[in-house]
Amino acid sequence: MEQQLNELYHPLILEHNQHPRHYEKHPEAGVILDAYNSLCGDKFKLYLDIKEGRVVQASFSGYGCAVSKAATSVLVDKIQGKTLEEVKILLGDYFAATKTEHKLAIDIDPDLLAFAAAKKFPGRLKCAVLSWEAMEEYLQRR
Repeated sequence: MEQQLNELYHPLILEHNQHPRHYEKHPEAGVILDAYNSLCGDKFKLYLDIKEGRVVQASFSGYGCAVSKAATSVLVDKIQGKTLEEVKILLGDYFAATKTEHKLAIDIDPDLLAFAAAKKFPGRLKCAVLSWEAMEEYLQRR
């Protein structure tokens, strides 16, 4: 069990939890998404500025456990400057890493693979995908 916990709290997760990227409120953003887990209370706002199909600025605020905060930090960091089509591919890679048991493609970003251990902890999986699912829902509605 200790080995599994060490996998869950990968050094990248600890780093992004302690030093989140783009952690700031941006209330004038063109798009504001809410990511809320009613079971544990994790709650984040994602602030996005999208111009001509590209994320030109992204940030977040809120609170949650180490896994959810780190996952949100990685999401916001990775989508900076990406087209919405590139964001969809990124989301697919992340969900493949966190939700499936299949052998993963070699070219998946190693930062995304840091969250793969969450699938071994059903109670923590929601933490790992919370903000990513909010982004996916936004893109599906768009």
